[in-house]
Parts: sequence; C-alpha cells; structure tokens
Amino acid sequence: MKTVIQRVKSASVTVDGHLISSIAKGVLVFAAVGKDDTPKEAESMASKVLKVKLWEDDQGGKWKKNVQEINGEVLCVSQFTLLASTKKGNKPDFHKSAPAVKGKELYDHFLARVRAQYSEDRVKDGVFQAMMDVGLVNDGPVGVDYRCIDEAVTIEIETNPAEMKNPTDFAAFTDELEDGNFKGHVHKTFDLPASLME
Repeated sequence: MKTVIQRVKSASVTVDGHLISSIAKGVLVFAAVGKDDTPKEAESMASKVLKVKLWEDDQGGKWKKNVQEINGEVLCVSQFTLLASTKKGNKPDFHKSAPAVKGKELYDHFLARVRAQYSEDRVKDGVFQAMMDVGLVNDGPVGVDYRCIDEAVTIEIETNPAEMKNPTDFAAFTDELEDGNFKGHVHKTFDLPASLME
C-alpha cells in the first residue's frame, strides 16, 4: 500500500458537483492498494498516517506533533494511480494496483482502522472509483510519500575476522608477500537481487 500525505489548511471532495466531504486543518491522504497487499499493510499504513509528525509544537519545534495531537482532521481519498509505472514508456502502467474488488476491501479496512485509532467524526472519505474533484489548500507546502513497509538492507561486518594469509590465494603473488602477509588490493564483485533496487 502506498500513500501520499499532504498537510493542509483545508481540503474537500466533490463528485458530480455535489460536496461529499470537507475538512479544515489536518491531512489529506491519497491512498493506493497494491495487488499483493494484505490487511496487515493496511493496518500499518493507518498507524503511520496518524503518527507522522508534520506540525510544530508550542515552543516552535519543527516536526513535533501529529494530526491527533493538534486535533486535526483527516480526509482519505482512494487513488490507485499512485502505483503507476512508466518504466517501459510514457503511458502509465497500473499492473501493480489491486483489482477493484480487492482494492475496495483493503481501502475500506484501512479507512476503518484510521477511524478506530482516532475518532470517526474526525476522519472523512471520498467515493471509491468515482471521478472526484479534490480541492486543497496545502499548508507549507508539506507532503510525504509512504509505503506500507519500510525496507532496509542490513550488512553484517565481522569485526574480529580470522587471520588470512594472502586472501586472494593467487600463487602468482607469492613474491609480493612480506613476512607471510600479502599487501595489495583485493577486488570483489557482489551480485545483489534486482528487488533491492526497487
């Protein structure tokens, strides 16, 4: 699941000329459900939306308060286009997005979790799959891009490795050994899975 969270002074959703929802100070959340997402990702994202610190505290400290701490409002809008890819050309490819039925199910689960963790009357919604006119007054502007699970690459380094004599094991360099130790440079290529670069 992916969201783009905008800090706003106000925001609204209109469909066919009819006002559906509006909020004052708070966050406008565009949310997209991926084809491989599960309820766990939706729950994780709901928590992030409410916890992200986008406002100053009373002493002027930056990035100290979240939307709940300022008693702000939340407007959630489904937007599958956040998962678009243009790697193979200029036309957006949406194959990473969930099918409509699954997308609505997990979006509704996400919305329900946001409401359950905050206050139902402070969390508003758009209309799933509708052509929406979304209006906002961005406060800053400030916006953040979140994915459901933060990924990290962990590299473990042995700080007390066993002693090695001539680590290259190249007999051709035996004449360069000094006191039984090889001094020089060793080059090693590591092949990492492409998924780490996504």
